[in-house]
Amino acid sequence: MKTASSNEQLSSEPKGGFRNLLRSIGPALIVASVVVGPGSILTSSQVGTSFGYSMVWVLALACALMLGMTALSARIGVSISGSLCDEIRARSGASLAILAGVCVFLICTCFQFTNNLGVLAGLEPFTALSSAVKIGILCAGNLIVIAALFGFQSLYRPMEKIVVAMVALMIIGFAGNLLLSQPSVISIIAGLWPTMPIESIGELFPQIVDEKLSDPFMPVQGLIGTTFSIAGAFYLAYLVQKKGWSVEDWTKGFADSAVGIIALGVISLMIMVTAAAVLHGKLAGDELKSTTDVAEALKPLFGQAAIVLFSLGLFAGAFSSFLVNALIGGTLLSDGLGLGSDMDTRWPKIFTVVSLLTGLGVAIYIQVAGVRPVGLIVFAQSLTVLGNPVLAGILVWLSRKRRSDGERMAPMWMTVVASVGFLLVLFLAIRTAIRLYFG
Repeated sequence: MKTASSNEQLSSEPKGGFRNLLRSIGPALIVASVVVGPGSILTSSQVGTSFGYSMVWVLALACALMLGMTALSARIGVSISGSLCDEIRARSGASLAILAGVCVFLICTCFQFTNNLGVLAGLEPFTALSSAVKIGILCAGNLIVIAALFGFQSLYRPMEKIVVAMVALMIIGFAGNLLLSQPSVISIIAGLWPTMPIESIGELFPQIVDEKLSDPFMPVQGLIGTTFSIAGAFYLAYLVQKKGWSVEDWTKGFADSAVGIIALGVISLMIMVTAAAVLHGKLAGDELKSTTDVAEALKPLFGQAAIVLFSLGLFAGAFSSFLVNALIGGTLLSDGLGLGSDMDTRWPKIFTVVSLLTGLGVAIYIQVAGVRPVGLIVFAQSLTVLGNPVLAGILVWLSRKRRSDGERMAPMWMTVVASVGFLLVLFLAIRTAIRLYFG
């Protein structure tokens, strides 16, 4: 529910004008910051390396669907009096609210370890780090975040400022490598024409007979999955309420969604295009197993400067995801269980700490044992298969419900765009489920 402090934030902003529009930017940028993490950076690099410029249209499509879904989530957030899970609970019962909260929490927690490792990967080019020092950095970073969780009376404003700074660092780092790579503008434009990296529609559902059978569509699916984040869009309903917006502030809400998702698209495009310009035809996408491999691949072409720039962007992406990802999981689990949705209250903070410490524990285990947690990754993928269609379906379902004043939650165009997104994630979920089951 919108608190008095939230409404005070809103009333303190200047009325109208370009300055007010700039000050309204924040919620969707926070969502974009958690989407552009180590996973999306690696995936964008793999796609550019494997397919050159030809998959630019996939990124554009994913960003368009993400814009529609975040706009819808923001619209629902400003249209309801309570939280999103409160609204689900009131309209359909507790079970669906609990399912949504648990799915988001488990997905965020399972992938939290990658943000820990991404922070380390971003620091490695600047200094040689022993395993003990790496573990110490991870522990210190998590403890600082936990201290901030309980130290700030209001988390939103500091988080917003940190995210804006991290997004700026990402743009600086990845734009630097983009300028060094000198990509073909004509090829980028040509990449907006839809093509598929498969020879037949039948390959969209490949027969899993041989474990070594390649899947030409999988990198593209990964690009869609890391850009079109339903969990991130879902959380935007909470952020716009924390910002203190109402239905009357919808213009600001849509502008914020546009700026945030455009920033997401631009950063991912810079990474993909850089890889397309300098690595396509020289490496296979599956040779890039980690973000460190991407940095090392750039070094022979541009020298140490490329690694420094890439690592700067990687660190910013991992750190911003590190901050927000656990908070999304903690807030949604608390709200799903009916224990509160305000990030400044006890239970969301407690569950956020659980997510942080779980990710830290897995990251430490990886550092000590030197292994890749394949089982955990498969488990997280399985949860995503279940969670994305559920969360997207909930948003589409709520969009056609009526507010207390009798108006629909959202205009029809938002429902249509979100429905297309729902069908896409449902298709990808079915496809991934088949591969997980038979693989």
